[in-house]
Amino acid sequence: MRAAKETVKVWDLVVRYFHWLLVVCFASAYLTREDYLSWHVFAGYVVGILLTLRIIWGFVGDGHARFTDFIYTPRRVASYLWLTLRGRAPRYLGHNPAGGAMILLLLLSLILTVLSGLLLYGIGDGAGPLAWVSVSPWLDEAAEGVHEFLVDFTLLLVLIHVAGVVFESVSHRENLVRAMWTGRKPQAVEASEVTRSSAGEIYPNMQVRRN
Repeated sequence: MRAAKETVKVWDLVVRYFHWLLVVCFASAYLTREDYLSWHVFAGYVVGILLTLRIIWGFVGDGHARFTDFIYTPRRVASYLWLTLRGRAPRYLGHNPAGGAMILLLLLSLILTVLSGLLLYGIGDGAGPLAWVSVSPWLDEAAEGVHEFLVDFTLLLVLIHVAGVVFESVSHRENLVRAMWTGRKPQAVEASEVTRSSAGEIYPNMQVRRN
């Protein structure tokens, strides 16, 4: 009988709750944007609160939850994407460089989406924390256009993110969706078996890919 793979804790409870609550709230806000304003606004507020908590946790959280664990230079991101195209991308316990860049893009896009939604809510309905903003037809129309663009752009990022998750799950033969649910991933190699980049740099989060 094949021995079960040893697993290691990667995603803490805060990261996992944030991830799945964000999925539910963003989907709810997207589906109710036309006909159910009160629920759309509520979901938007929850998204804003989740983002605030995640940003704080990115500085004070543990291990792979910290921004310092998955913020890479553009050169590192480009190098990882090139290795991916060649089928030689190493496995990371936390976010790989491309995944880290996508997380940052998603956070930024979601923040701008929430802010533009608050502006639109204040102008169009005279409600929310930005209800004091002066009402003018051109500003209302501009805010609506920006908000709709950001919503669609965020959805595009989400679809790319999901595609990346599926690709990496297949490539490295591990279920990343389950990992985000349980918080654990297979410990494929010993901690000492880190690999080096072509420049000879050592990255503890990087692991040798085994086929």
